[in-house]
Amino acid sequence: MFEARGVAFVLLDVACLVLGGLPLAAFNLAKIRPYQRGFFCSDDSIKYPFHSGTISSAVLYGVGLALPISCMIIGECLSVYLKRIKSKSSFGSYVSSVYKAVGSFVFGAAMSQSLTDIAKYSIGRLRPHFLAVCKPDWGKINCSSGAYVEDFACTGDPDVVNEARLSFYSGHSSFSMYCMLFLALYLQARLRADWARLLRPTIQFFLIAATVFTGLSRVSDYKHHWSDVLTGLLQGALMAVLVVFCVSDFFKPRVVPHKDDIPHATLQETPTNGNHFESPN
Repeated sequence: MFEARGVAFVLLDVACLVLGGLPLAAFNLAKIRPYQRGFFCSDDSIKYPFHSGTISSAVLYGVGLALPISCMIIGECLSVYLKRIKSKSSFGSYVSSVYKAVGSFVFGAAMSQSLTDIAKYSIGRLRPHFLAVCKPDWGKINCSSGAYVEDFACTGDPDVVNEARLSFYSGHSSFSMYCMLFLALYLQARLRADWARLLRPTIQFFLIAATVFTGLSRVSDYKHHWSDVLTGLLQGALMAVLVVFCVSDFFKPRVVPHKDDIPHATLQETPTNGNHFESPN
């Protein structure tokens, strides 16, 4: 009975994950064209040259997913082994704890990227290097009146041109901030030993510093405007905080002490001195 109910909960979680990532999949797999925004000939903000990115998408998603997931797998297993947390799940404490932690992270990442792509494709803001990759036929464009140009054709690679219409807001910034802030909050919840008093904030600082560097590199590489990066950082941070405190159980006590240590059977969860355990009423 309990195993059947556990499987049902897992299937429900998977369904929610698929729904959360559905906009992300739809925009990328269906090859949807972003909003076709025009430009002013006098707009210098889209006349920068095309540069390759300092932080590639492969590095971003590789590190952004692998680092938090590996840290959570190790952290949850150690926490269960040291009896700092315990799960009542029929799948076992190790599997259940890792599943809850990693599942919450992946669920939030899917929703965060879905929100990012909804904004990108709906707004269609031109990247700073748009004209360099669009290569419009200037002979067919009247720039003398300073009017807003909508009727123009790009001669550059269509896929690259479409990508150059996805400036707002920065996916690198939102994803890196979500992943690193999520990990920083996870460490705040799990790395509670006295010897980590300064180590924990030091690690958290470098996680956030790496995120800020990623965002700033998108401006210096002419991939995004500064407002794209700022909005991406704020959205990623908001999603990380919401998922950690509203979806995950990182800051909820989950340890059950041995029956011989507590004379009366009625137990409730109570955190004391930074350690998670339960005590009698």
